[in-house]
Amino acid sequence: MNIQNALADRVTSLKASAIREIFKLLGKPGIISFAGGIPSPELFPINIWSELLKEITLEEGSNAFVYGVTEGYAPLTEIVCGINAENNVGKDFDRTIITTGAQQAIDLLVKSLVNEGEGVICEDPSFIGTLNAIRSYNAKLFGVEMAQDGINTEKVEQILQKENIKLIYTIPTFQNPTGITQSIEKRKKLLELAEKYDCYILEDNPYGDLRFKGEPVPTIKSMDDKGRVIYVGSFSKTLAPGLRVGWITGHESIIDRVIVCKQVNDVHTPLINQMLVERFIKKYDFKAHIQNGCELYGHKCALMLECMDKHFPAGASYTRPEGGIFLWCTLPEGINTQPIFEECIDKGVAFVPGSTCMVDIEAPSSCFRLNYSTMPDDKIEQGIKTIGKVLTKYVK
Repeated sequence: MNIQNALADRVTSLKASAIREIFKLLGKPGIISFAGGIPSPELFPINIWSELLKEITLEEGSNAFVYGVTEGYAPLTEIVCGINAENNVGKDFDRTIITTGAQQAIDLLVKSLVNEGEGVICEDPSFIGTLNAIRSYNAKLFGVEMAQDGINTEKVEQILQKENIKLIYTIPTFQNPTGITQSIEKRKKLLELAEKYDCYILEDNPYGDLRFKGEPVPTIKSMDDKGRVIYVGSFSKTLAPGLRVGWITGHESIIDRVIVCKQVNDVHTPLINQMLVERFIKKYDFKAHIQNGCELYGHKCALMLECMDKHFPAGASYTRPEGGIFLWCTLPEGINTQPIFEECIDKGVAFVPGSTCMVDIEAPSSCFRLNYSTMPDDKIEQGIKTIGKVLTKYVK
């Protein structure tokens, strides 16, 4: 029996998330990991959650463990709509539902909107979870390089002129993996292009609240008067990723189809998780909790950059984010960061090689991603010094 022949064509070429695979290497004692993408565990309000879970169990009883409505737990949906409103997200034609993390929201939206063979434009590099979701539906990926102020909109239009594009995917604020924030001019231009060429924008905003420098930039969705933008948010970076609670906001005719696809996918997001998020936000100062994270990440980011300035060779360049949890390092052209990654792993330090985040994952990359949110200060200093020593062997 040939199992390979039994597999659906749309999944045979998919590769496992390299980031998830890296986690399998991190069981080594003492490993310093800059490869993750989670908020700092020291910010998790464990004692509060413990009390809230007890409270929910006592007050809600079995109601917390039964099936819920697909659209989401109504009290949490109301809170999310309030969070959206603070960012001027949501018009009369929009609808918001709760999803099992932002990843599910993205997957369901691509499934609902993009036909096989249609094109999706994305930033290159971009979030591997979205790239794989697009690949899994046999859509065509068109990567567009990043500048310091976001995606190259001239290249976006060139692709729109030639290809059958259904969707533009962007992480405009503190982008994963680069940490870059898209300018207001480019946000307006993307919306203009979506109108001109009759396509949609998927605005992914899991990091927008985590600003520790600079001034906020309006979301693309806040400028959307016709339903061209579908907006995805998440509590994974402001509360905890393991809760798997996110949301999607878009034109009701699109969200109606997303709901049907979610019913097929997982019926509903676990009620107990939704209740925990709702009660925490309602009973405690959620904004203060986020601000604590911003202050911590601002400190960690500054420390990491200071160490990189000190220990990295002159040929290495890197972004200087104003928020979020990632920064992006670029080495001179022709240097492949995969062997550098493998050597650093041997020395007890992990990061994410750039090829993982690219549209063409087979091509060598001279870039890599660093996360600064999880490691304590001494580990940041030690880990960056170690990477710097390895880089000096490759960067002359």
